[in-house]
Amino acid sequence: MDLRTRYLGLDLPHPFMPGASPLVDSIDAVLRLEDAGASAIVLSSLFEEEIARHGAGPERYLEHLLRIKQRIDLPVVASLNGTTAEGWLQYARLLERAGADALELNFYFVATDLFEDALAVERRIIDITAVLKESIAIPIAVKLCPFFTSLPHLAQQLDRIGADGLVLFNRFYQPDINPETLEIPLELELSTSSELLVRLRWLAILHGRLRASLAVSGGVHTGRDAVKAVMAGADAVQVVSALIAMGPGRLAGIREEFVRWAADHRYSSIGDMRGCVSLARASNPAAFERGNYMRMLQAWHGGES
Repeated sequence: MDLRTRYLGLDLPHPFMPGASPLVDSIDAVLRLEDAGASAIVLSSLFEEEIARHGAGPERYLEHLLRIKQRIDLPVVASLNGTTAEGWLQYARLLERAGADALELNFYFVATDLFEDALAVERRIIDITAVLKESIAIPIAVKLCPFFTSLPHLAQQLDRIGADGLVLFNRFYQPDINPETLEIPLELELSTSSELLVRLRWLAILHGRLRASLAVSGGVHTGRDAVKAVMAGADAVQVVSALIAMGPGRLAGIREEFVRWAADHRYSSIGDMRGCVSLARASNPAAFERGNYMRMLQAWHGGES
């Protein structure tokens, strides 16, 4: 099967790659992912607030990026999580100079200000992206969360100012509460395939309507999950939790399962599969939203209490 895809202007042999995580914080781990057939490497995020907290610069991250570029031939996508306009710009330029092939903007922001409206939250993302597009030459992907009132409108605005790709979605870690100690335990919960569903919805809605390429991040654990993501419109498939749970070799396993499924169902290229269940391909776009919702409710035959 022809698995070739194009993501952020990069021609890749296939769409499967690790997503941003500590999985790539050592050279050995990166080499294992290369051996598993990763099409690109997405680094963990450089956090501006962490640099400020520890009073140290980004040298360690930049040196790690340089060492990776020296050891592998794969495209390397740096990831940046800034907190100030100056920080976003300063560190984006440093990452470009260090050799990153592309930059993923990790917008992880929880709105808590009662007096900041939704427009201000979206404007911040758009303004930062616009400044970086004017200031650096490498491709930029914007990693979003799903919690926007009109995600398609935000996506269209980012596309219009030149964002090269969108990553759907950033995974917000939900805090638990220990009622005895009144503390919030820091426990990592890995994703499951059920988290893929919200991503499929928005991939399918956005596919074919933007110039920017689309990546799925979150909920891909099997080849069948990846098939769904590509059918909805994904150009790239990022995997994290499955690799944490089962090791870097799982990336090759997901790819093999994907190819077997595609062969069994007579797909000859990933292009034939991509977006085949998207909104753009729907014969009745209105039914894509409301019709599926109503049929789901009608299909449930339980009684009311």
